[in-house]
Amino acid sequence: MSGILAGKRILVTGVLTEASIAFHAARLAQDEGAEVILTGFGRLSLVERIAKRLPKPAPVIELDVQNQEHLDGLAGKVREHLGEGVDLDGVVHSIAFGPQGAFNFLEGSWEDVSTAVHVSAYSLKALTMACLPVMPRGGSIVGLTFDAQFAWPKYDWMGVAKAALESTSRYLARDLGEKNVRCNLVSAGPLKSMAAKSIPGFEDLADVWNHRAPIGWDLSDPEPAGRGVVALLSDWFPRTTGEIVHVDGGVHMMGA
Repeated sequence: MSGILAGKRILVTGVLTEASIAFHAARLAQDEGAEVILTGFGRLSLVERIAKRLPKPAPVIELDVQNQEHLDGLAGKVREHLGEGVDLDGVVHSIAFGPQGAFNFLEGSWEDVSTAVHVSAYSLKALTMACLPVMPRGGSIVGLTFDAQFAWPKYDWMGVAKAALESTSRYLARDLGEKNVRCNLVSAGPLKSMAAKSIPGFEDLADVWNHRAPIGWDLSDPEPAGRGVVALLSDWFPRTTGEIVHVDGGVHMMGA
């Protein structure tokens, strides 16, 4: 099969609905020739139902990134699906969560903040290390961020968690380069997804893009971000690591 991911095996986390970037990354990866394995958290039956809407069937592995047993067993479960002697080539980290308290900066408790940082940032390191045993030749790790250069309306401690994610990606890129592992992020604009529904005042945040995206931005179209993820998974960026690729309609570079 032809395509920029022909013959590659990719693990994709965070497929919740067809509106998620992770779903489109998985779909496009399959279209580009990859074999895809998904992970799910919570009600796996929902993830399995969404997985059936991909171009080809994809197995689903249960993964709670706060559960060390799940992380310790991940490589073995991935190997069961790949088969002996077949390695993983890439991982998509599309995992983020903040309790409601994390969306009030001055009132947020450490319990809320620590959960947001653990699930949204530390998990990139935890997931990557869990997958290393099935990536002996190296590969590409791609995560999803929301531009942490600025203090956005309503985003609060999740913005801090995303800043931690971006820093985590750079340190992973530094320490895993010798293993031929690249680690990059796609910084996507806001999208009307399941994650967006958990953000109080999301419409105020998203409205910035209605006025400041020079090339335009569609809140209902996750495909551009999915394409960015697939491009970074491919061999077309063989010496790019520690990078943040903005897929946000250009808002990141606009001045006041």
